Amino acid sequence: MKGYDMRRYVNITLVIATALTLHSSCKNENSWGESPKQRESIHDKVVHIEPELITDIPEVSRWCDRLDLKKHRITVGDADLYVEEEGKGIPLVLINGGPGGTHHYFHPWFSRAKGYARVIYYDQRGCGLSDFKPGSSGYSVGQAVEDLDAIRKALDIKKWVILGYSYGGFLGQYYTITHPEHTAGLILLGASPGMRADMGPSRQNEFLSEEEKSRKKEIRLELQKLSLKTKMSRKRIIQLTIYNNFLNGDWKRQNYYRPSAERLAQMALYEWDHDQNFNEIMNSSANKIDLTGAFEGNPIPTLILEGKWDLTWSEKKSEMLHTNHPKAEMVLFEQAGHGIYDEDPEPFFTVLKDFIQNLPEVTPEEIAGYKQILKVWDERRKASPEYMVESFGWGLKSSRNIARRYTKDWLDKTDNPKMLMRIGLALYDVERYEEALYVFQRMHQVAAEEKSAEREAAALIWQGHMCDLLEKRAEAIKHYQRAADMNIDDIWMHGQYDLEYSLSPYAEERSRNPFRRIENKIPD
Repeated sequence: MKGYDMRRYVNITLVIATALTLHSSCKNENSWGESPKQRESIHDKVVHIEPELITDIPEVSRWCDRLDLKKHRITVGDADLYVEEEGKGIPLVLINGGPGGTHHYFHPWFSRAKGYARVIYYDQRGCGLSDFKPGSSGYSVGQAVEDLDAIRKALDIKKWVILGYSYGGFLGQYYTITHPEHTAGLILLGASPGMRADMGPSRQNEFLSEEEKSRKKEIRLELQKLSLKTKMSRKRIIQLTIYNNFLNGDWKRQNYYRPSAERLAQMALYEWDHDQNFNEIMNSSANKIDLTGAFEGNPIPTLILEGKWDLTWSEKKSEMLHTNHPKAEMVLFEQAGHGIYDEDPEPFFTVLKDFIQNLPEVTPEEIAGYKQILKVWDERRKASPEYMVESFGWGLKSSRNIARRYTKDWLDKTDNPKMLMRIGLALYDVERYEEALYVFQRMHQVAAEEKSAEREAAALIWQGHMCDLLEKRAEAIKHYQRAADMNIDDIWMHGQYDLEYSLSPYAEERSRNPFRRIENKIPD
């Protein structure tokens, strides 16, 4: 990477170490007046249960109304997007997570960067304060990326630094490979990797107690009843769900420190707001894109920022993301979860400032060379079985298309349990049960090698299903009993069959009562 002096990060590591030492004795901006020693962390394992459902969320104002921000509404096609700016310097655009989050959770922390960057916040189409208009072709990742580039043009920016947080990290990566000539730098903050490689199960429940998990289930049922009784709006139900879950320990899934009471209210009111079905639609669109190998030869300076206690993914995720960005620098923050900027702000903003102020120029020749690499990568990607499978949905028509193209050698080309599940279900849909059984056996093998108990149990259950349909009842019972003996209560859902089950209890039931064929109800 031309002009990119990696020795800078030796100094940054020293700065982080110093800042962490100071961090233990100074005030933390996110603590709202509490020192870090007073703040509850996930390691304290405090169990707090609110026995009654809270239906009144404290009224707290938006940070957008407290800060000195330049506000726009920028038209992109048939929708207006909400945009804010502050500061001067290199343009830095912040892409929030979700799908379905808003820009609000970047406030007030990124105001720290306004002395050296032109900080740009925005809400994606269908989210927050932007228009909820899917356009003629509907919401999609491609549309989200082009909306972002339309903002760049409207703000008369030639190149900007992209900072993508969580799902926004996936969008940031996709923007970079589609618009490398406009990307001065890429920052991936707790980023979704956008890779189909199986990274193992999430750790989000690692610090939740059984009492907290149980209370969350009760909250869902209580809110369902309240919704039916009062005809409360969908948006209000979502807000109350978030708020009550947080009060009962749900903050431990992605935070290192317990957020303040004010932050909990803001998160519930302003930071998860989107059009109906937006999350599902965008996840489906994102799942069709695999960024594995897309950053070989990438000349654009890239910085990966990871919290040690980010439980969103398995521990393998950060290194797998780094491997996919071979020229990137990765910095690990010891006292942070998914956010970092609001939990370990001193070292975070030290690293951010250093990266932005020392960006090297990337030449047009380097960009042209990278585009050629991307062209070859894209051709190779589209020729793979995984691309073919992921290009289809989960409905009956898609199953027929997958089954028509399927050949047994596909199983030698993937170790992705999700893809194997999709192939197996496609073969089941067209009644090719022997072949489906073989696919689920392969899925079981992969899951066992990866020590993914939930996927292993699911694979055993579907082997049992196929054996039942093949009238091999004795074999089916053996598969069901193995899954039942694993004692896994995780819920699995197959919306196309209206099927939802708790893994081991369901397997126990199937060992007594054979599986009967159910039809795929999604026509797609």
